[in-house]
Amino acid sequence: MTYAQTTPPSAEPLTLAEVKAHLRLDGSDEDALLASLISTAREHLERETGLCLISQAWRLYLDRWPADGVIRISRSPVQEIQNVTVYDADGAALEVPLEDHLLDGKGRPARLWLRHPPAPGRSVNGIEIDLLAGFGEAGTDVPDTLKRAMSIHIGHMFAFRGVVSPENQPAGIPDGYERLIAPFRMRRL
Repeated sequence: MTYAQTTPPSAEPLTLAEVKAHLRLDGSDEDALLASLISTAREHLERETGLCLISQAWRLYLDRWPADGVIRISRSPVQEIQNVTVYDADGAALEVPLEDHLLDGKGRPARLWLRHPPAPGRSVNGIEIDLLAGFGEAGTDVPDTLKRAMSIHIGHMFAFRGVVSPENQPAGIPDGYERLIAPFRMRRL
């Protein structure tokens, strides 16, 4: 099971103005750095939780269908399944009809069930599932707790901006961050 992002989010959960207000900054001297830190904080939070904060497109590659017929998708929340393609042994693509599929997009992990999917002919990455995941198109769709976690993380990275270069961020996690994101983490037994 491999994931590849096909379309990144078109916006960030926090605006530059919101971050500047949080940091009590008035000027525009640090705008480029702050924009970079916003993106870094979102990417880190998405990696830690498996969530997609703002709508983004992903492709899931599978070698074979799960034995129980239920595909578990670790990127969530899944808004829609856009396309399912199966490749035969010669590499020809076959579109799987989505009329009878069932999607539990809000579940963690999200779950997809397809009626009578054809067997892939390719032994590696013979199945491709294109999906749209995220809370919505705008920061207002993202839970406030996650935006708060991002704000304190950005503040922490900004405070240590001279010690650790932006490309090596995040270098540390501020106090309280883990408690804020804990309810959103996926735990495995």
